[in-house]
Amino acid sequence: MEFIPLIVVGVLMYAVLILPQQRRNREHKTLLASLEVGDEVLTSAGVYGFIAAVDADVIWLEVAEGVELKVSKSSVANKVVLKEQADSDSDAASDEDG
Repeated sequence: MEFIPLIVVGVLMYAVLILPQQRRNREHKTLLASLEVGDEVLTSAGVYGFIAAVDADVIWLEVAEGVELKVSKSSVANKVVLKEQADSDSDAASDEDG
């Protein structure tokens, strides 16, 4: 009976700390797998650019016309989605549903 509170605390710690981190890691791997030439991305350093080329673990990021940076693929934090694109995507999804 003495170990029940310890087990409950362990389960709560797992649910609060480890599960969300695993979910974020899975989402980031999915994001990295979906990167394509032409996508606008934001790196973890705060640099915006368009993907010019994708190698195995390296992407070439065009940050200005004629200026490309070689960055690690894992440094991509997010794809940039314009509001108009997000609205048209949600409209297309709702058309398919109804």
